[in-house]
Amino acid sequence: MTTVLKLGGSVVTQKDVPETVDEDALAGVAAAIAESEPDRLVVVHGGGSFGHHHAATHGVSADEGTRDAGAVREIHAAMGELNAAVVEALSDRGVAAVPVRPLSLAHRDLDGTTHLPADGIERMLGESFVPALHGDVVVQAGEGGTILSGDEIVASLARSLSAERVGLCSGVPGVLDDAGHVIERIDEYGTVADALGDSDATDVTGGMAGKVRSLLELPIPASIFSPGDLRAFLDGEQPGTLIDGNA
Repeated sequence: MTTVLKLGGSVVTQKDVPETVDEDALAGVAAAIAESEPDRLVVVHGGGSFGHHHAATHGVSADEGTRDAGAVREIHAAMGELNAAVVEALSDRGVAAVPVRPLSLAHRDLDGTTHLPADGIERMLGESFVPALHGDVVVQAGEGGTILSGDEIVASLARSLSAERVGLCSGVPGVLDDAGHVIERIDEYGTVADALGDSDATDVTGGMAGKVRSLLELPIPASIFSPGDLRAFLDGEQPGTLIDGNA
């Protein structure tokens, strides 16, 4: 069974402090992954206070690009630093994590269509490795470099790898309604549109609204949950908010 797991930037970093890893939180999720020992796991992590900070500084987003090679290198380097921390935390717990850098793998067409080949990732899974990808800057025709979010990577890999399980480990226990309560299930975006707003910290990839839209388009249900529910998710449960656009 293939599982695609997103570790949100708010989980692995202190999002309000530029380029700061949340060491305790990262160690906690790494421990949960190691203890569950899931088969065929792909990990994708967000940018948090690393990528988002640099992308915002240079005015780069999923829609607005840059042809400044220095800006591309800066964003990519920041994400590489965070990716190394994530891979190291997993490795320290005995997880066979290996880094996968989207800038060298993915690209976008003029219309924004993303191409993310998964053959190499499939081969890694076949050899019992745990590929660890991250949101990154990628080259887009006509735009230079634009941001490919971790959420988009999750959606792409869930399809190309025919994943049976998709989960987003977030800084909140699920998608929250106007009263701050977890919404147990979302079948269509319109029912929760008013409750979804911008992230409290710098985020150039669409925040919770973007996550929900992306997950609703998947052919399988997906869950959004907090780090405290990560072990339950990896053990087969559906904690937090279940998002199912096929219901």
